[in-house]
This record gives sequence, C-alpha cells and structure tokens, in this order.
Amino acid sequence: MPIGILVSLAICTILYILFAHVLTGVANFREFQISGKEASVTYVIETYMQNYSWLATFVTVAILAGFSSVILVLLLGQSRVFYAMSRDGLLPSLFGDLHPSFRTPYKSNIILFLFVAVFAAFIPGEVVGDMCSIGTLFAFALVSVGIIIMRRTNPDAPRAFRTPFSPIFPLIGAGVCLAMIYGLGWENWLRLGVWLALGFIIYFGYSIKHSKLNKKA
Repeated sequence: MPIGILVSLAICTILYILFAHVLTGVANFREFQISGKEASVTYVIETYMQNYSWLATFVTVAILAGFSSVILVLLLGQSRVFYAMSRDGLLPSLFGDLHPSFRTPYKSNIILFLFVAVFAAFIPGEVVGDMCSIGTLFAFALVSVGIIIMRRTNPDAPRAFRTPFSPIFPLIGAGVCLAMIYGLGWENWLRLGVWLALGFIIYFGYSIKHSKLNKKA
C-alpha cells in the first residue's frame, strides 16, 4: 500500500508539472489568478484555442467527474475516520454503528453526506475549495510533525511501515505544507482558526471525558 501511494503521488506530481508547463507556455501565469482560477484549462482553451471550443466542454465535464469521484472517496474515508474515533470514545457511539447487512458505518455516512450537501449548497465553491485545501495541508503538516513526536515518545509501538530518513522527510513535508498554507491568505487562516476552535470545543466538551485511552491511563 505505501509503495502504491507513493508511486501514484509521483506520477500525479509529474503530470501536474507538465500541465502547468504547457499552460504557462500558452498564457501568462498572472491571467490564471484573475480569470482562470480553478478553471485554468478551460480558460486557456476558450481564450487562445478558439477553434477547439468543444475541447473546453469536454475538459469541464472531465473535471466535474474527477471532483465527484474524489469527493465520494473522501466522504467514505471520513466516515471510517469517525468510526475509528467513536470506537476510541472521541465521538458519540452513533458514528460507530454498523449496518447489519453491509457492515459499514451507515449512520456516519448519512450525516456526513447531508452536512456536506447543505454546506456546499450555501457556501461559494471558491471558498469551499480554499477551505478544503488549507484543511488538508494543515492535517498533512500535523501528521508529519506527529511522526517525529511518535518516534521519540513511543519508539516501540507496532507499525505497519516506517517513514524513511526521519526526521528529514517529515520536516520537509511539514515545511512544504506550511509554505503552501502561507500562500492561501489571511481569510483562509481565519476560517481555519474558526474550524480548529470548533474542534477544540468538541474535544474538550465531549472527547476528553469519554476517551477510552484516558480511562486506561
């Protein structure tokens, strides 16, 4: 699994770099900040490749299909995260209820799908995209730092695989994520701060009292 993930990331990174190279060769990169934004490929085709306007529609449909599949996978993954947290006592047991036939956390899935649907219906797509980006980057930075901390505080814990060249790789990963967060602007930092505050309220209001790890200690 780790090899598959790393190889996939390497391939996607190369494709992204090649795509960016082609786009910035066709149009000035500053145009994407004002006009292109999330639909940079479509913008380039419609502006500089007008004979291929049909391709812009094809690309837009492909992007929407890609977004849909990613959102679906993330939501399914998030329900499993909530399932694990509920088993540890960090969330109500409702999120850990399994379907009697399919053995999936179906209640968690339903709650997440409804929440995301309502949230997306009333919040502009540009804002939602930035919130998703900064939240993901911040989580990756925390995981990178957590690797270093866990190596020192619990070196004998069983691990399915180990991060090579620690703490160099985790520090590089955290640094890159934080650098990208810095470029997202203060408005997104403010939203992240509000989101973290809500998380602290949930943790100190419920999780810290019901945590099974605390009870064992």
